[in-house]
Amino acid sequence: MFMKFVFGLSRLFDRIAIVANTIGTLVVLALVFIVNYDAAARGLFNKPFLGAVEVVQFSMVLIVFLQLPDVVRVNRLTRSDGFLVVLGKRSPVVTEVISRAINLVSAVFMLLIAITIWPEFTHMFETKDYFGVPGVFTAPWWPIKLTIFLSAGLCVLLFLAKAILPVARPELIRAPEHEDAP
Repeated sequence: MFMKFVFGLSRLFDRIAIVANTIGTLVVLALVFIVNYDAAARGLFNKPFLGAVEVVQFSMVLIVFLQLPDVVRVNRLTRSDGFLVVLGKRSPVVTEVISRAINLVSAVFMLLIAITIWPEFTHMFETKDYFGVPGVFTAPWWPIKLTIFLSAGLCVLLFLAKAILPVARPELIRAPEHEDAP
């Protein structure tokens, strides 16, 4: 019963990670539009997009933290698991234990990020602190801090689900054999 509940939550977390990744991709597309608009406006009309640098800075953090949970979800977070691959052939049980431990440690690190960023978010939200150049372009800091907090929190949940749920065994993919081949 517990494992079924965790599996259901894991599927929900997976869907949220996919949605966040999609939003991150839309931010990338918006950023491409803004940079191209700025380059064209600067070159053709000598009227650059004021605040382009600030928008790029803001967007880069959004992109990274919106897409991070999906990277965790699909096991594409940069890490070296060559040792686990070699060990997996000799001792699958030990490999599974180490893999679960890595997921737990990763969850702890993401939890530390979430705990660390929360006071910054509340401070920025209360003080209405902003970045940018007044009169040119300004934006509040709190959406970035909230995105980092929510992303780290979702990564905690994803890593915990990976540590609790049974390890998925990858299937070998084979090309179908043709009957008419000699």
